[in-house]
Amino acid sequence: METFWIILTGTLISMNCCIVGVFLILRRMSMMGDAISHAVLPGIVLAFLITGSRDPLTILLGAGILGIITPIIIYFFHKQIKLHLDASIGINFTWLFALGIILISCFTKKIDLDQECVLYGEIAYVPLDLWIVNNTINIGPKAVYISFFVLIINAFFITRYYRTLYFLSFDQTFAQAVGINITLWNNLFMCLVSLTTVTAFESVGAILVVALLVVPAASAYLLTKKLNKMIMLSLLFGCLSTIGGYYLALWTNGSIAGAMSTVAGIIFFIAFIVHLFNKRNITTKTLHQNKKLKPIKIK
Repeated sequence: METFWIILTGTLISMNCCIVGVFLILRRMSMMGDAISHAVLPGIVLAFLITGSRDPLTILLGAGILGIITPIIIYFFHKQIKLHLDASIGINFTWLFALGIILISCFTKKIDLDQECVLYGEIAYVPLDLWIVNNTINIGPKAVYISFFVLIINAFFITRYYRTLYFLSFDQTFAQAVGINITLWNNLFMCLVSLTTVTAFESVGAILVVALLVVPAASAYLLTKKLNKMIMLSLLFGCLSTIGGYYLALWTNGSIAGAMSTVAGIIFFIAFIVHLFNKRNITTKTLHQNKKLKPIKIK
């Protein structure tokens, strides 16, 4: 039963990450998930210091607030002082992460709270954090229900506003011309990324969250340029990464998160080989067509 819960949790989280990861790849913002997963650390510590509780909902609330604030700060520096987006991401997530470490070292010395236990989760422990109803009925791990709830939100948002996100991802100038509020929709999408990242990293760890946000979507990007197919391929690769990674971890007796990330990397390598093969075939076909063209005689 533990195997079922671990695979189900990993699959749900991978689907959440893959859905938003496709749009992050298209916007060239793939490291935003990494930035958010590190920048939420001061929010977690402040939530604990204010409430004195390490309850998951309290920690999630603190992390969520910082997860929403972080993209706003990043975009502020990017828009107002014309700082490159990658530089703005690097600057802000490092100082926020450092602030969280300082808060931990100064105010939680006598408490079992450190940056590793609040930032890096372990998916193998998911079956231990159960949801007990009326102190008697065990309905399964909390992470499964949280991930499923987030998946519903992601799926609704993407399907309901598919055309808007399509325009924002490929041509923001056209989107603005047809009356789309770019700032508003960017902030809404970043809230979705923050929700996905914050709810996932406690269960599977920051490294696996970043891997699932970036690698399956990048693999799908190599194989197709159509957005709907890219989303479907990304979901497929994400699920294969979690399921294959779990059994790879059992076989090697290693880290589950590490094995899942490794399988995702293997899938990307295969997609890269297929991409090169297709590109070569297209180039060869174009050359053959050019050879068949008859030269134009100039009189």
